[in-house]
Amino acid sequence: MFTTGAATASSSPFSMSPFPQPPCTLASSRASFISPLLGLGFQSQKLNSVTYHRSSKRISIRAARTESSGVSLGFRAPDFELPEPLTGRSWSLQDFEVYPALLVMFICNHCPFVIHLKKDIVKLSNFYMKKGLAVVAISSNSAVTHPQDGPEFMAEDAKVHGYPFPYLYDESQDVARDFGAVCTPEFFLFKKVGRRPFELVYHGQFDDSRPSNNVRITGRDLSMAIDYVLSGQPVTSLQKPSVGCSIKWHPEVKQ
Repeated sequence: MFTTGAATASSSPFSMSPFPQPPCTLASSRASFISPLLGLGFQSQKLNSVTYHRSSKRISIRAARTESSGVSLGFRAPDFELPEPLTGRSWSLQDFEVYPALLVMFICNHCPFVIHLKKDIVKLSNFYMKKGLAVVAISSNSAVTHPQDGPEFMAEDAKVHGYPFPYLYDESQDVARDFGAVCTPEFFLFKKVGRRPFELVYHGQFDDSRPSNNVRITGRDLSMAIDYVLSGQPVTSLQKPSVGCSIKWHPEVKQ
């Protein structure tokens, strides 16, 4: 298992789940990870209002919603080589070739949808990295339009939240385009069989929770997919798209 300087320990992040169990090899481990399902519901509105509390002041943020789309299952993970602002190390796809599965997450510092899930992304990653999953996060947002997503702030974010995975900076935004990423957060789960290239088996949401829909965070959708991959079972093609903020492209780049 790989770690960065910001790795932290985690134990049994979530309580027992009532969901149908995946293959028996990982059923007990998954049961200790995800929470009970409480009123799950998917909201289809395109604009979300998110309220935060900072120093007793209420801050309301309206964030445009974008859904992950356009990437077909079976898609091969594109090669990349990106720097990790926290450590200064460079990471490439080859660094993860020895792992049976790879989770690539496009995230950023400021997006309310990412902030909503950050602690639970760390819990899920800590839990499954111990079971053989490789995890990497990438920020492709323009630091020109959103300086709070620049590399210095990425390093601080990784340190504050104790990211156990490398958090890489895609300054050119070429990697986001190669993956077909359009939003944050966006999750790509790849499996590896022998010497075959990583193959996309899940491109969907973390779970049904959103910043303002009062649905409890469980990690249900992503954790089920990871369980099936690590146990060698097929992942269902019925996948809900991830929903979040659009990737902030450089002003001169037309998508």
